[in-house]
Amino acid sequence: MDALPQHLVNGLVLGGTYALLGIGLTLIFGLMNLVNFAHGEFYTLGAYATFAALALGGVNFFVAVAAAIVLGAAVGALTERVLLRQLLGESIDTTMLVMIGLWIALQNAELLAWGGVARSIPHPFPTAPLTLGPVGIAPLRLFVVGTALVLIVASWLLIQRTRLGRAMRATFQDRETAALMGVRIGRIHTATFAFGSALAAAA
Repeated sequence: MDALPQHLVNGLVLGGTYALLGIGLTLIFGLMNLVNFAHGEFYTLGAYATFAALALGGVNFFVAVAAAIVLGAAVGALTERVLLRQLLGESIDTTMLVMIGLWIALQNAELLAWGGVARSIPHPFPTAPLTLGPVGIAPLRLFVVGTALVLIVASWLLIQRTRLGRAMRATFQDRETAALMGVRIGRIHTATFAFGSALAAAA
């Protein structure tokens, strides 16, 4: 029982990452009826982009994290416009095969660019854990939890309180009626895939 609080904290850290991945994946599937097999590669892209910006570019840690999120969104938007937009009206089997192909292509591109060796991301946080009673947590993990919570709340606000969010929900509920009401479905698809990919890169 003494280790239970520590396990709960560790689960919270890991759960924040899974929550961001799950929100992005669910948005894409729910609105576009698309199983994004390449979703994990956007997660990997965000990690390697952060590493490249820090280790090779020498930029600030927080700027590197923000740049990785923006890159994830840009690659996601490009993927939807160039690849998925051409598959509208195709069967689910076709789109699944294309997404599996994208997954393999991204995975091998990342292997060619960075190799298959694990990389360590330099960060400005102290390595000594913060201790509160029986619970210890590294400052970096605390940053991960805080960032995940901020992004989860921001996702909720975007979907529930903005014009784009209302258009997303309208498209999800009734695509044809939303189009008749002036919602540009293609742009909503691009924004949704870009947003889901950005959340994956942020995780």
